[in-house]
Amino acid sequence: QWRLVESGGGSVQAGGSLTLSCTPGRYTYNYLGWFRQAPGNEHEGVATIHIDDSTAYYASSVQGRFTISQGGDTVYLHMNSLEPEDTATYYCATAYLGPKQDKLRAQNYNVWGRGTQVTVSS
Repeated sequence: QWRLVESGGGSVQAGGSLTLSCTPGRYTYNYLGWFRQAPGNEHEGVATIHIDDSTAYYASSVQGRFTISQGGDTVYLHMNSLEPEDTATYYCATAYLGPKQDKLRAQNYNVWGRGTQVTVSS
């Protein structure tokens, strides 16, 4: 049983938008991040948010197009101006990170969801 639950994936045309949702369980963490993995690639950090003060970090590839936010017990990834290169399985994950740790490094996150597929067609 996966401990984080993602939803909101789907298929869209380039330029379209999707919003992903993640509902974490009651674990000790201070960051919730979104990662993606395309076939043959490693996990890529997309965006992460500090759950106490909502400080957000973004990969340069999505800066200005994606927004991470939280509301209640849910963390969202709003994705606009989607490109075919954004096609991947998207995962949310949680971690307890110190101030000097890389916030978008997948290996720093220890609780993961099962993933949701995002497909962007040209």
